[in-house]
Amino acid sequence: MDRITLTGVTAVGHHGVFDFERREGQPFVVDAVLYLDFAKAAESDDVRDTAHYGEVAQRITDWITGEPLNLIEGLAAKIAESLLAEFRLQAVDVTVHKPQAPIEVPFGDVSVSVHREQPAQGEAP
Repeated sequence: MDRITLTGVTAVGHHGVFDFERREGQPFVVDAVLYLDFAKAAESDDVRDTAHYGEVAQRITDWITGEPLNLIEGLAAKIAESLLAEFRLQAVDVTVHKPQAPIEVPFGDVSVSVHREQPAQGEAP
């Protein structure tokens, strides 16, 4: 399976379970691996035959800066599901990093990852 890897899409969001997180916001960083067949795009050399990664990055940013969620697990799932619905993807891996999470001990990063696939032919979505 061919893939596009987009790393480090960063924006300020207001996700979190604490009031100060929703009020003040903090940076969120998203990585996405887009699985699709490049055959048509390689033949045509036309961006319309692939997943336009500039548009993917903008969609990710829209989710980060959009309606606040309590959990980054939900944010990762919503990003993955929207990318599958909006682009010609067969599957997607999405990792959401919350590098300034309110954790009381020293840490480098906290992240969650989800993998989503298009339903097989004949399966319900």
